[in-house]
Amino acid sequence: MEFFCYHRDRPGSGALRDELVEEHWSYMDRFAEQMIARGPTFTDDREAATGSVHILDLPDPAAARAFAFDEPNYQAGVYRDVLIRRWRNTLGRTMWDFPGGRTGGNRYLVIGLGAGEPADLAAPEDRAELIAYGPLLADDGATWLGTAALLRAADKDAARAVLTADRYADIEVHNWQFGGRQ
Repeated sequence: MEFFCYHRDRPGSGALRDELVEEHWSYMDRFAEQMIARGPTFTDDREAATGSVHILDLPDPAAARAFAFDEPNYQAGVYRDVLIRRWRNTLGRTMWDFPGGRTGGNRYLVIGLGAGEPADLAAPEDRAELIAYGPLLADDGATWLGTAALLRAADKDAARAVLTADRYADIEVHNWQFGGRQ
């Protein structure tokens, strides 16, 4: 089962996050085989972290919650909250398989919070700039709750346009970069 986890930083927790970077990476190393995508999100000026996204394949919802809540930054209070949802990898690849590579261009995390009938269940036809894409689902794996994407785009407006705007209660767009050890 694939899961989308987005930990949002608590304001003012940057120094603590920096202190824990090796513990965080060591923890993530334990899940290297299960990772589909990962990386931090940033402020508009890209100077400070605002969160951390991890998309991975785990046995069940309990394992996903354990992954999210046992994470060292979460345990230490770096994060103010965490969003955990089942996810479906519509691209069938990991971020490391993205033809565009780890660097170059602006990278974004787009989260569409569902409202009403499901939308954007399949990846758009033009997948060249998509790094990861899939619907956010309830624990039953069937009930649609939204859509999440990692992509390269010219700007936030272009990133937001990957989702059908009038089909969501809200669409969040965050600056993002490939995570993990370099």
